[in-house]
Amino acid sequence: MNRARLASVTKTMAGAAVCVLAAPCAAAAQTPAPPAIATADTAWMLVATALVLLMTPALAFFYGGLVRSKNALNTMMMSFVSLGFVGVLWAVVGYSLAFSTGGAWVGDLSRVFLRGVGLEPQGTIPHVLFMAYQGTFAIITAALISGAIVERMRFSMYVLFISLWAIFVYSPVAHWVWGGGWLARWGALDFAGGTVVHVNAAAAALVAAIVVGKRQEYPSSGLLPHSVPLTLLGAGLLWFGWFGFNAGSALAASPVAALAFVTTMLAPAATLLVWTFLDAFRSRKPTAVGAATAIVVGLVAITPAAGFISPMSAIALGAIAAVPSYLALMVRVKTRLDDSLDVVAAHGVGGSVGALLTGLFAEKSWNGVADGALFGNPRQLLIQAVAILAVLAYSGIVSFVLLKAISLVTPLRATDEDESSGLDISLHGEEAYLHEG
Repeated sequence: MNRARLASVTKTMAGAAVCVLAAPCAAAAQTPAPPAIATADTAWMLVATALVLLMTPALAFFYGGLVRSKNALNTMMMSFVSLGFVGVLWAVVGYSLAFSTGGAWVGDLSRVFLRGVGLEPQGTIPHVLFMAYQGTFAIITAALISGAIVERMRFSMYVLFISLWAIFVYSPVAHWVWGGGWLARWGALDFAGGTVVHVNAAAAALVAAIVVGKRQEYPSSGLLPHSVPLTLLGAGLLWFGWFGFNAGSALAASPVAALAFVTTMLAPAATLLVWTFLDAFRSRKPTAVGAATAIVVGLVAITPAAGFISPMSAIALGAIAAVPSYLALMVRVKTRLDDSLDVVAAHGVGGSVGALLTGLFAEKSWNGVADGALFGNPRQLLIQAVAILAVLAYSGIVSFVLLKAISLVTPLRATDEDESSGLDISLHGEEAYLHEG
């Protein structure tokens, strides 16, 4: 069975040796010959990489529809710009920090500028393809943060922040879990990014929302989505791309990829079902924004568990995950925290719940790696909880330091005049919609 990203780490029964994707097993008596590149695996991973890259424009549509029309382009650009800045930084230095040998906390600089990253096998796919696939994860993770500070942060300062964040936060955390770092060695299960992507981005988003401050009009009934159809389109495209996100994380056209594909279909469906009932019970009107949000929450929640749990457990996980995220969203709107597009409720709460439920529902009979608490391994819950708390703390603290450091040099926020007139015209010189006169 292919265990490439499925476990990033395979622990021996004695617990003495640890083999990780990024480095050979030091305890092995002999180093096995590297596997040959598999055509089918390569073909699938080419498709999966393209699917995950599509998720960033999909996120732009999802976020763009939720803001006012005068800020639609600026909001969408906050996602699109990550494709350029984070994408290049990943190739230059981020990949090396995440997936070179290094130590327990961060990789070394042996692969900067993609030195030694060529067509040689990495698992059963070309190394350069593995690098590109991982780069799509870094890109969308940084873009997720923008949902908490739309409609008021200076675009240039946002670009600077996510660029630094990708290097100093995302890359080390990816190393912890997927590159042979301390969480991998401890046995944390994160199939496709519950902690590395969603909890990580949500912690940064929460800090950014606090440091940058709330919008001028917040709270106000005037801060309504300008185009719910755009948001629904974005949610649908995200679900489509998420099959590459999760099933691609098997790093092969394998039975594990098939399992992750099916769980990625079922979990959001269950979340949408439960969310619809919650909406109907609370307001008597199931909303389209609620449906789009539910789909994203379900996708976030299944991400860490996709290749570790059974299809029926995926339905249970998706159904359970709907409730805490829904409640978190309801609580947030009653506070002064302007997490504009509810990154914390969807990605922070959803990712944390999904990571914990991975420790509950994981089945070795399906994944060949580890059981969860329901199948005789309650310690996995503790490991999952520690992983969540560690990522929350590290991402939150370093994000705060980065934002404060930037603010000492130049303001983070747009001017009051620019914010009032809209950031599309003031920061980009363009409008999403042309109006007569």
